[in-house]
Amino acid sequence: MLSRKKIALLLGLLFSLFLVWYLFLKKSDYCISFKVKAATGTIFQGVQEWSFAQSVSQKETCITLEKKNFDFIKQEMNKGNTRMEYTWEMKSINDSVTSINVSIKDFNNSIYNRLTAPFFSTSFKVEQIKKISSFKDALENHIKNFKVKIEGEGSSEDTYVAYINLKSVMQEKAQTMIRNDEIITGYLQQNKIKIIGSPYVEIVNWNQDTETLNFNYCFPIEKDAATVESEVVHFKTIPALKGLKATYYGNFRTSDRAWFTLLDYAKKNDIKLDNKPLEHFLANPFNGGNELEWETKIIIPYAKK
Repeated sequence: MLSRKKIALLLGLLFSLFLVWYLFLKKSDYCISFKVKAATGTIFQGVQEWSFAQSVSQKETCITLEKKNFDFIKQEMNKGNTRMEYTWEMKSINDSVTSINVSIKDFNNSIYNRLTAPFFSTSFKVEQIKKISSFKDALENHIKNFKVKIEGEGSSEDTYVAYINLKSVMQEKAQTMIRNDEIITGYLQQNKIKIIGSPYVEIVNWNQDTETLNFNYCFPIEKDAATVESEVVHFKTIPALKGLKATYYGNFRTSDRAWFTLLDYAKKNDIKLDNKPLEHFLANPFNGGNELEWETKIIIPYAKK
C-alpha cells in the first residue's frame, strides 16, 4: 500500500501538472456554452454576420483565423489595446438543436482571467457574458424569421428552363438574382418566350471553404418553345433528382438555412450528398406579404456512387 506521504506527493504532482496546463497550456481563459434551435451552418453564418456588426457598432477589428465545415470558426478581435480570441464550436444534437461552445482568450490578461473567472464576477467575465448573450439574442431573433421542414427522401421532376449563369458569395445569392432578374425575364419577353412556372436556382458548384456559389437562375418554359440562344441566356432540361428534401418558409436571402439543416440531417444519418442544392421558389417576393408564408422547395441530391 502507498504511504500517506507518497499519496500526498502524488496528489501534489497531479495538482502541479493541472496548474501548469490550466495556466499556460489551456487554449482559453473562459468558456461559455448554450443551445439554440438551429442548424450548425445557420449559427456559423450568424457568427460571421454578428462579427461584422460588431466591427461597425463597437469599432472592433475582426480577423477570421480558421474556419471549417460550417461548425468551427476561430476569430481574433481587436479594439484599442485589447486583443481577444474567440473559438466557436457547433455540434448538432438532433434535427433542430445545436450546442455551441465559445472559448475566449484575452492575450493581455490571460493568467489573471484564468485565476479569477471561475470564482469572481470580474469585468472580463461580465463583459464576455454580456457580449455572447447579445449574440444569442440576435441569433434567436433571426431564427424567428424563417422555418425549415425536413421532408426526408424525395425527388424532383425534370424541367425545361431558360437560364443565366451567375456567381456570388453565399450571402448575396438573392441579391445577385434580383440584379439579373430583368436580364433574363426581359430577354424572354422580347423573344415572346412564355414563362410557365416559378423560378429555380440550380447550384452548379458550392465551394464551402470560400463560401462562394456558381449557380443557374432558371425559369420554366414550354419544351417546344421557339428558343433563341444568346451569349447570356441559355436553355436546357434540369434532370429529375433524388435526394433529401425540405420546405423553407422565409426570405429567399436566407434560404441556405434549409441547406444547413439538410446537411446536419445527412451527417447524423450517415447519408452522402452531392452538395448541389436545387431550389424551387413558389412565391414572388415582389408581391410582398408575410415572409414566413414565402415557400421554397429544396432538394439536395444523393452523392453518386
